[in-house]
Amino acid sequence: MSRLSDRTAALGAAAHTFDLSVEGMTCASCVSHVEKAIAKVPGVETVAVNLATNRARVGASASIDPRAIGAAVREAGYGLVEDAIDIGVEGMTCASCVGHVEKALRATPGIIDAQVNLATERAHIRYHKGLASPEAVENAILAAGYAPRRLASGAAQEDHQAQARAAELASLRSSMLIAVLLALPVFTLEMGSHIFPVLHTLIDHQTSWLVQFVLTTALLAGPGQRFFRKGVPSLLRGAPDMNALVTIGTSAAWIYSVVATFAPGWLPAGTANVYYEAAAVIVALVLTGRVLEAQAKGRTSEAIKRLVGLQPRTARVLRDGQTHDLSIDEVVVGDLILVRPGERIALDGEVADGQSYVDESMITGEPAPVSKHAGDAVVGGTINKTGAFSFRVTRVGKDTVLAQIISLVEQAQGAKLPIQALVDTVTSWFVPAVIAIAV
Repeated sequence: MSRLSDRTAALGAAAHTFDLSVEGMTCASCVSHVEKAIAKVPGVETVAVNLATNRARVGASASIDPRAIGAAVREAGYGLVEDAIDIGVEGMTCASCVGHVEKALRATPGIIDAQVNLATERAHIRYHKGLASPEAVENAILAAGYAPRRLASGAAQEDHQAQARAAELASLRSSMLIAVLLALPVFTLEMGSHIFPVLHTLIDHQTSWLVQFVLTTALLAGPGQRFFRKGVPSLLRGAPDMNALVTIGTSAAWIYSVVATFAPGWLPAGTANVYYEAAAVIVALVLTGRVLEAQAKGRTSEAIKRLVGLQPRTARVLRDGQTHDLSIDEVVVGDLILVRPGERIALDGEVADGQSYVDESMITGEPAPVSKHAGDAVVGGTINKTGAFSFRVTRVGKDTVLAQIISLVEQAQGAKLPIQALVDTVTSWFVPAVIAIAV
């Protein structure tokens, strides 16, 4: 008993404690093998393996690499239980961002693999349970310069994402409109005179430059500010993305033009030219692309949005002889739900009383309604046609047929084709390569 209390105290005093789920242990000898293998890892201070729960509790110093613990368990001939999580990632704007997030996640101890999808703004992460956690995943995303978002379930998740997409699209559209309105006169003043020389007689070049300076500065400080907010931190982290390219390009053009406008003597003779129109047009064009991209992202979620819309938000539940209109999330297995003609069936269950015809075309594709009597199974999202009946809930949440269909669609949208993986690899080198060539 004292040995157990000593071991528990030692675990509590360790800088880090890991609770691992170990696969493949069948006897006390297995426990001994696992304990010895983990104990040999540099930095491990205490280890306690429980055969009944198939768990290993490891106390280690702050300097330990959790991956070494997992490797020791595997080398001993046993496995670690894997888990997976889907998490939203906000702030990605290009394939380079995808590469940065995936690199940060895969470098996190305990994470086996990470797949990030730009269109759905989601990351699917597989990790060893106990060596990594959802909190570690979120911290890795934050460290990469992006915002993690826990995904809710069903309609709540879709509502949140729809609102976020609508807000993003509205912001981008207003920024694009302002950028275009500011960039057009800048472009006309600088480039229009080459097509219509008469403009030279209407406004002298110094006045033209001053007008361009004011408009371009307003453009960069307003609509263009979003590129600097993300591009500068990515440069400081040493992981430049497309925002960094826009930041460098527009800043170089603007700074050189400002010097040419206000201190032309600092430049060699004959080189005092302005490039305000380059900075202005770059921001306007990139923002236009971002608007088109945001619209495309919205279309990718339409299928899921329609599927989620098939499930009612509330159900009429019979409890203690009284009827209550409850949220779907409050319904539990075993509840009795009443269904009237024309209503959608809230969840999966089994008819308890009454009979009717149910339209199951969303599941089977068969247009003819199916007769339902006591003992027959019903599926959430299908439509009750004629009679009224009650059914007892057998599956809720992620276990329902509709939730599993939605999950399959999400997985299909989040999966990457081999060519996408190649594109992400190439684009991860694209920005550094462009900067290197420019230098």
